[in-house]
Amino acid sequence: MNTLVKQTLTASILSALVAGSAFARPAEAPPVFVKKVADGLIKRLQADHTKLQNNPTAVKAIVREQLDPYIDSQAFTRIVMGTYANPQNSTPAQRAQFEKNFRETLIENYGSSFAKFSNQTYSVRQYKETNSANPVVTIDFNNKGEKIPVSFQLADKGSQWKIRNINVSGIDLGLQFRNQFAATVKKNGNDLNKAIANFKPDAEAAVEKKK
Repeated sequence: MNTLVKQTLTASILSALVAGSAFARPAEAPPVFVKKVADGLIKRLQADHTKLQNNPTAVKAIVREQLDPYIDSQAFTRIVMGTYANPQNSTPAQRAQFEKNFRETLIENYGSSFAKFSNQTYSVRQYKETNSANPVVTIDFNNKGEKIPVSFQLADKGSQWKIRNINVSGIDLGLQFRNQFAATVKKNGNDLNKAIANFKPDAEAAVEKKK
């Protein structure tokens, strides 16, 4: 195969890859995606409201079904682990275990939080298109006349958006969880394995601390 043919073939392959990447971008606009996820979750919580009373296991199952597929747990893990996510500060096994544990507790946090909002009205704020790779969409929950803004920072995963961080009433949960994890590492004598095993992110504590 001569040089010209090789160059032409390479250019064709690269063009196909670029075109494929373009078509792989999420088809939904960010606010459409967020509303779909919120509607699906809250409608399920409302529909099963009676049998969910004092049944956290059932709430957790619904949240896992409705929300878990749309969480970018790898990105969230990097945010929360902070410097401990760097290869020089942790092993691949430690990062994988942290992600597994964190995903479990994240579902519990979201379950309890969204269950509280399930009987409230909510609306998606007007969205301004940006070129950011991590667009932010905000939902206002109306809690007895008080608006509670919940902002979702998204990640473009090719075929769909995923949620990589959440901000509640101006409080960056990823950053608050990072502070909680750093405190857990210190509490466990800087033993990362023990810190990972014992870490329980607490969204309510993060929000209350900032009030």
